[in-house]
Amino acid sequence: MGKTQDLIDEAISLPIEERALLVDSLLQSMNPSSNENDQKWTLEAKKRLEELRSGKVAAIPGEVVFRNIWKRFER
Repeated sequence: MGKTQDLIDEAISLPIEERALLVDSLLQSMNPSSNENDQKWTLEAKKRLEELRSGKVAAIPGEVVFRNIWKRFER
């Protein structure tokens, strides 16, 4: 087995949270974000959080979102 496959096998054995961190780190290394984009996303996230907290928008449970997505593909 090659080194790459050994790394993949080891990564797969990690807990889900650590795998998510690993994937995010790898993706960021391939496509580094710019400070400007980070600032824009931070502002957008803060805006959306404020909209949720103020009641301007309502949260949709993840189960509902995914159920609706699956319904679209069942047609």
